[in-house]
Amino acid sequence: MVLPTILQIKHIYYPFLAAFGVPANLLTILILARGNCGLSKCISAYMVAMAAADLMVMIFNIILRHIFTYHFPHSFLSYTAVCKFMIYMNATSLHMSVWFTTLFTFDRFVAICCQRFKTKYCTVRNAAVAITTVSVLVFLHSVPFFYAFQSDYIINNIDWGCQSRQEFFSSPAGVGFSWLQSILAAWIPFSLILLFNCLTVRQIVFASRACRALRGHSSENQSDPEMETRRKAIILLFSVSGSYIVLWLTTLVCFLTTGLANTSQYQGDYTAPEYIFAETGYMLMYLSSCSNTCIYAATQTKFREEIKMVLKFVWTFRVFGETKNKSNEHFLS
Repeated sequence: MVLPTILQIKHIYYPFLAAFGVPANLLTILILARGNCGLSKCISAYMVAMAAADLMVMIFNIILRHIFTYHFPHSFLSYTAVCKFMIYMNATSLHMSVWFTTLFTFDRFVAICCQRFKTKYCTVRNAAVAITTVSVLVFLHSVPFFYAFQSDYIINNIDWGCQSRQEFFSSPAGVGFSWLQSILAAWIPFSLILLFNCLTVRQIVFASRACRALRGHSSENQSDPEMETRRKAIILLFSVSGSYIVLWLTTLVCFLTTGLANTSQYQGDYTAPEYIFAETGYMLMYLSSCSNTCIYAATQTKFREEIKMVLKFVWTFRVFGETKNKSNEHFLS
């Protein structure tokens, strides 16, 4: 039986996404943790948190859910307890990725638009507090997922599979929880990121006009190291938040128009436009969890230099290992 086109695309797309996303996020964490990219500790803290959350998305949402669960349907991942934990971590990792991006956007908004508040808020200590607080709240908020699902069947007194509890999702609390998930995971952070970017653009336009008026025509083209640093920070902000907005927009529109929030248990026509639209939105949404590395490499010169250094080290280590093995083989022979 020939699979529908959208399913064939998923089976190719997700392995390639994981093959790129996992090493890319690991490389980002390694490079940013070294602190040699010329970024402040505050910015680096948010970017490391974002990369760690994106790595969790790659592991739990892509590798375990979309790859292993499909190719190994009767593995230990099908135990009800493990299945519930995976559903919990799927939601948690997505929430953390989204809200860390929101925290990063707000931090850059404060740094650019609120100069008086900048020195008090934009510190590595406040970044650590914000990241920790959001992490704790997200982990607590997703706890009801453990009670929202039950086993499909029991074999030898072992619970297998996961199916939603109708009594939970049909209750007012369950309906409220489902809507709260979509609001907190998508609508509120999406709106906040869009708002902060609009306010930042407005401030940049006003500041640029003021600078041109103060400098005068004769000094317009003179180099200004401070303005250059500010320009790079603005490009980084708009690249990260703009990528999030574009890649999440399809999923938000799909949920608003079709109401198809979860396609993993879809039992209808896999060629239906609403299903294809929803799955396309999810594929783009997960792409946002490995796009930041490309953004950093494109916008940050020192980040590119660090990537080259790491790759050069890996290549040298590999060549040295091969040479050593050949020497040992020659000696033994």
